[in-house]
Amino acid sequence: MKLCSVKLNDGFLMPMLGLGTSAPSKVAKSDVEEAVMKAIDVGYRHFDSAYFYLNEEEIGRAIWKKIADGSVKREDIFYTSKLWGTFFRPELVLTSLETSLRKLQLSYVDLYLIHFPVPLKPGEELFPKDRNGELIFDTVDFCTTWEAMERCKDAGLAKSIGVSNFNRKQLERILNKPGLKYKPVCNQVECHPYLNQSKLLEFCKSQDIVLTAYAALGSNSGKEWVSKNNPVLLEDPVLNAIAARHRRTPAQVALRYQLQRGVVALAKSFNPKRIQENFQVLDFQLTPEDMDTLDGLNRNMRYFVDTVCRIAPYLKNRQRVGYSPAWKRVSSSGFITASRSDLASIRIIHFGMRINSNVSAVPEFFDFG
Repeated sequence: MKLCSVKLNDGFLMPMLGLGTSAPSKVAKSDVEEAVMKAIDVGYRHFDSAYFYLNEEEIGRAIWKKIADGSVKREDIFYTSKLWGTFFRPELVLTSLETSLRKLQLSYVDLYLIHFPVPLKPGEELFPKDRNGELIFDTVDFCTTWEAMERCKDAGLAKSIGVSNFNRKQLERILNKPGLKYKPVCNQVECHPYLNQSKLLEFCKSQDIVLTAYAALGSNSGKEWVSKNNPVLLEDPVLNAIAARHRRTPAQVALRYQLQRGVVALAKSFNPKRIQENFQVLDFQLTPEDMDTLDGLNRNMRYFVDTVCRIAPYLKNRQRVGYSPAWKRVSSSGFITASRSDLASIRIIHFGMRINSNVSAVPEFFDFG
């Protein structure tokens, strides 16, 4: 079964169905390697990972094993990695990418993304914390980080560059940045029938930016960073009824839904049977009525609500564009007080979610999607 692709705004092609590889800690790294090799055998050519996932060595081994046995060539593979928040300083961006390339044993990645728009204190720790256990943030403007991303593309180490977990206003900050050389080719965000991101998708299409859906099948509560109380998408009765009519699995319908919207979908599984099933989405069509029904499932519900940032304040100065260096502690109630009268407002984030509606929000920052 031939995999369809979408043309990015820099001319490169991106397969519209990919294998996501982030996994809870209970999944063995060897399982990731086996999953990638199985996926290549099935027909997947798009693989999504990140520095943060700590599995790039295994993915690199899997790719090279399949190259060695003649299954694929390097140019057949579309590989995505991501820049972690501790590398946001411009002088560290190339270092991070080169680290990933060494682990992968690759000379370039096909796509390099800013993982999320929040800079963290540089260092060896993925989650740098102070003596009170609070995350330590950095003051780097992601527009400056973007300039370093552009240099990675110029150097040939990343064919394309983009972002992840950005909302419209964050995208606009990059798009309207003076001296912009390359637009982001894509924005990877949580997206599924319970969170269809219709407004963000419309904006991205208007800017020739591809939207990529992670958690396209929802997400299971076994992951440390996933909400435990949300309904299971693949058990939704409406989704299951559509799947039954088409004699397909609910997962296949959820993936097909994204493809027909023009959204690149990442299907995540380490089960060989489901890896194969999830790839079988290119030989059937959902009807317009099916699409409308699935659109109606949207409830703006996120599965990913407890990762990376926990509770992190960013203060924006009225007189400046960018981030203020004045950080304040957030109380357990989620409130924060600012003593400076020139602070415009405060955004409280919980991996992209505004968790306290009583706090006024800076639209530019951290309201993902």
